Amino acid sequence: MSRDEILHAYRHLYRHGLRAVQFSKPARYTLRDRLRLAFRKGTPADLNTHKIGNTIEFLHYATVENGLEHKILKNLLFVWRNQDRGGYKRVKTQKFSRDETEIKVTAFDTLNHNIRMLNESMGMCLPSMTARGPN
Repeated sequence: MSRDEILHAYRHLYRHGLRAVQFSKPARYTLRDRLRLAFRKGTPADLNTHKIGNTIEFLHYATVENGLEHKILKNLLFVWRNQDRGGYKRVKTQKFSRDETEIKVTAFDTLNHNIRMLNESMGMCLPSMTARGPN
């Protein structure tokens, strides 16, 4: 894909994502940050027009109806937001043991695997990477 096509894909995904979350404040910032991370760290080979079209269609159905697509997107954004913040209830900064650090790093591996499998089965390109480290 050319640079212009990648830029248009980002804009289309962001615009449809904003409509799907109805411009709600915590969700729109989480969506923006995840899309930026995916487009900055991802490779151009990950993007193809068919996958982007399927993802836009998924976001469109999340906009139109309060069904399964809307619930999947809402829950993904909730988990991503808490993952970025360091947990549902932020704990005071402290030194973690080696085991606690390993748990914090690998806690979202199953979620990322499930997102990759959803992308594979539906031909979509939802971001499936961990955004933050153990701290």
